[in-house]
Amino acid sequence: MGKKQKQKLSSLTDMEWVIMGVVWEEEPCTAGTVQEALADQQAWAYSTIKTTMDRMVAKGLLTRRTIRNLNLFSAVISRDDAKRGELRRMLSRAFNGALTPMIEFIVDEEELSKDELQQLRDIVNRADRSKK
Repeated sequence: MGKKQKQKLSSLTDMEWVIMGVVWEEEPCTAGTVQEALADQQAWAYSTIKTTMDRMVAKGLLTRRTIRNLNLFSAVISRDDAKRGELRRMLSRAFNGALTPMIEFIVDEEELSKDELQQLRDIVNRADRSKK
């Protein structure tokens, strides 16, 4: 993934995240499909969703394929790439790009349950074993 793509990933708005969630599940899909999928959660008008999806095409987040008068949208980026971009953005802003202080902050400040702490230990142990 190039630098320009990383910049795009870090600039997803809250609305784009919600729309991408539907696109990842339903692609290829129309703006109407997205509106229907979100109807119980969001009262967004079709025109708002369609305009946002068109902007997401311009940003390189979605592709659009037109078949007659039907616009089908697909994701350019994977869910994991989007998460990676969001994590990098947050790490850069809040922790000067360092992962360890972020994890320390989470452990110290988030009142993790015993189960969550054990899950963290398991993740670290699994990573340690894979490095050997």
